[in-house]
Amino acid sequence: MKALEGVKVLDLTQAYSGPFCTMHLADHGAEVIKLERPGMGDQSRTWGPIVNDYSGYYTNLNRNKKGITLDLRSQAGKEIFLDLVEKVDVVCENFKVGTMERLGLGYEVLKQRNPKLIYASISGFGLTGPLSKLPAYDIVAQAMSGLMSVTGLPENPPTKVGPSVGDNYTGTYLALGVCMALFHRERTGEGQRLDVAMVDTLFSILENYVVEYTIAGNVPTRTGNADPGIAPFDSFTTKDGMIVMGVGTNAMWAKLCDLMGRPDLVDDPRFVTNDDRCKNYFPDLKDTVENYTRSLTSKELEVIMHEAGIPFGYINTVAETANHPQTQHREMLVEVDDPVLGRIKIQGVPIKLHSTPGSVEHSAPTLGQHTEEILASLGKTKDEIEALKEAGVI
Repeated sequence: MKALEGVKVLDLTQAYSGPFCTMHLADHGAEVIKLERPGMGDQSRTWGPIVNDYSGYYTNLNRNKKGITLDLRSQAGKEIFLDLVEKVDVVCENFKVGTMERLGLGYEVLKQRNPKLIYASISGFGLTGPLSKLPAYDIVAQAMSGLMSVTGLPENPPTKVGPSVGDNYTGTYLALGVCMALFHRERTGEGQRLDVAMVDTLFSILENYVVEYTIAGNVPTRTGNADPGIAPFDSFTTKDGMIVMGVGTNAMWAKLCDLMGRPDLVDDPRFVTNDDRCKNYFPDLKDTVENYTRSLTSKELEVIMHEAGIPFGYINTVAETANHPQTQHREMLVEVDDPVLGRIKIQGVPIKLHSTPGSVEHSAPTLGQHTEEILASLGKTKDEIEALKEAGVI
């Protein structure tokens, strides 16, 4: 049994943030019905990599889900949607704020049909506030949250984090919120609305950058791979490449000083405390550490740092991580059959519940793959389903 078995989710989301939320729920046993517009589907169906005219991006994010097509602009589509709402626990959507209300399907309407409904919304800026009506993709959220301003090298322009962290963090926050709301409903019987914004989410994960401004009065800037609040905590050049390591305590710093043959640095006024080391990191401490790392190969440093208990790592490519024994042991790359792409490998389930583990059971649905099955469960006859097809409702 999986942790969320018995939970039913009606998924109206598209692109990345919303589907990432419902992917987590589906991986852990929720029955997720993905609703898409007939003939078009989720916009991410066009996003690469494209093989056999089919999106690998889409199939990864929408695994373990069922698929239905339904035109919510039609009266018949609205009626079917409301029938589905009565039978589910959760509705997830990430439309532009106000879209569901304009369709006559906003939260106030839906909770009349299902008072225990959990209605979960993702948006760029939230349901309220002066920017709430504006659309946003991840790059907008990264820019406006402050994240881009502290990412990259100081001599270069502000830089976007590679993956769409605004989407996946926000999707994960919403999945967490859904679980909280389900727990609250279990105790009280009450449904509720959830409101998670991409910009709020990224602002919330800025770690010490925010308190550096609000408490210390400094406006943080880019420091490359160096951590602004811990030192040394950075990437370093070696004799044959680059590595990363983090020295998070005074005890680790003393060990590193011994390894470098510089025990005198422990009592050096520039480096006595972590705060001292941060203030004097560029160029003094950075150069001192890198003079040491440049004298050794990456492999030699790996052995030395592991023996010393200092966190250490290589800067892997995606291919190197995908093929690493640790990744394989953790089942973070799994094989699944896809009706169009064949046997493929996609990311596994990162949340490891030992008693009720999640899993990837099947690939994403083709457009409308389960429409007839789902409508039949609502009592629709074959003739009624055929009429809906002819009318373009499904």
